[in-house]
Amino acid sequence: MSNDAVDTAAVDAARAAESQAPADAGDAGYSKDLKARHVNMIAIGGAIGTGLFLGAGGRLHSAGPALALAYLVCGVIAFFVVRALGEMVLYRPSSGSFVSYAREFLGEKGAYVAGWMYFLNWSTTCIADITAIALYTHYWSFFTDIPQWVLALIALAVVLAVNLISVKYFGEMEFWFAIIKVAALVAFMFVGIFLVSTQHDVGGETPGLSMITDHGGFLPNGVMPVVIVLQGVVFAYASLELVGVAAGETKDPHKIVPRAVNSIMWRVGLFYVGSVVLLALLLPGSVYSADESPFVTVLSKIGVSGAGDVMNFVVLTAAMSSLNSGLYSTGRILRSMAMAGSAPKFTAKMNRNQVPYGGILLTASIGVLGVGLNSVVPEKAFEIVLNVASLGIIGTWISIMVCHLAFVKRAKEGLITRPSFRLPGSGVTEYVTIAFLLAVLGLMWKDAEIGRKTLFLIPIIAAALVAGWYAIKRKAGRETDREAAELSK
Repeated sequence: MSNDAVDTAAVDAARAAESQAPADAGDAGYSKDLKARHVNMIAIGGAIGTGLFLGAGGRLHSAGPALALAYLVCGVIAFFVVRALGEMVLYRPSSGSFVSYAREFLGEKGAYVAGWMYFLNWSTTCIADITAIALYTHYWSFFTDIPQWVLALIALAVVLAVNLISVKYFGEMEFWFAIIKVAALVAFMFVGIFLVSTQHDVGGETPGLSMITDHGGFLPNGVMPVVIVLQGVVFAYASLELVGVAAGETKDPHKIVPRAVNSIMWRVGLFYVGSVVLLALLLPGSVYSADESPFVTVLSKIGVSGAGDVMNFVVLTAAMSSLNSGLYSTGRILRSMAMAGSAPKFTAKMNRNQVPYGGILLTASIGVLGVGLNSVVPEKAFEIVLNVASLGIIGTWISIMVCHLAFVKRAKEGLITRPSFRLPGSGVTEYVTIAFLLAVLGLMWKDAEIGRKTLFLIPIIAAALVAGWYAIKRKAGRETDREAAELSK
């Protein structure tokens, strides 16, 4: 049998399983304008963002070359999460993504927790992104005198306007954003390899293994700094689950999603691990800074006129892409929740271009609070929201794995059919992933300055979730019963 025939059989089986799955009222009304190239580049773009372009500088400074290992380990965990989500997407594509699956396998309470933790992640990531955009813009002297909060507000306004147009334009923007990011990283890697192989002077340093061996080795500051940065490294992969959301607005997710998900591992190895290894070979970790992209640091020191400006434009693009993706995904997730009564009713509203503008505006409103944060503590804004966003993404990823366990249990009971595209080592992989994510959460306690203070937010977040649930419990129950009655007609 040919490969095409095998692919066709797999797709037919997945569609048959999907036909047996319950519908989600939150999926109604969307266009199917995202094409294969859009979803593939969204997957790439999700793996390349501010966590690498900006966050890697400060982490290299504290953790040294061992940061590459941290990116590799967290990348494998991220792949497990996205692979588990991909399996459920093929069972039933939904713009509500893991929130919709949590509703089916864990009940409305599970969907409620998963959805609001995801909102916490992206609303705070929105603040991190506009902060990064303002920091990048300050690189150019023309913008130096403009307050950081003003630049953050302008960035938010521009991306919000673009996001509200239509999903087709969102897909095109993400496609070209990803092209720019990938092209720039590939170009940088070629330059870096050339510099290392020729031992070309970089800011007075001779690149090569001596940059590691002569400056404290693989762990220049010990193991603990590597452990502490793990939550930030997890955050670097926080956009990968966007593939699951985008699947609800593409015509053929059964072919597109497996290819996009399976390509994530080599992208992680090439772009994240490869880039960090090169950066470590080019300059000592102590030279890098949290205030500047490490790529800009290197290119500015090799004496190529305009090199730093070009890379700074690229990382500015990456931050804009992340902000755009966050507004897109939370709009869809909040609509799925609102249709079941777990989110404010206005977040279910769509405009004439089939864009759920209510949820997008709610996320953007949190971004406005971030503008205030940039006004009060501009030097700490990025790290503060980065840690809070980590709570959100860890909570979201754990909910995906718990949901997948329930999904597999339902399949073993013969109630549903699993697609052939499955999470490797299922039954063990989920628990390993959950344990790792909880360990990362616990390790934040070692960071007394910000991480420990972030953990103190967990009881507050938990109390807010409980209070919110009791406030909407009756309404959520009525909406779920009404939805079930309509679907049974």
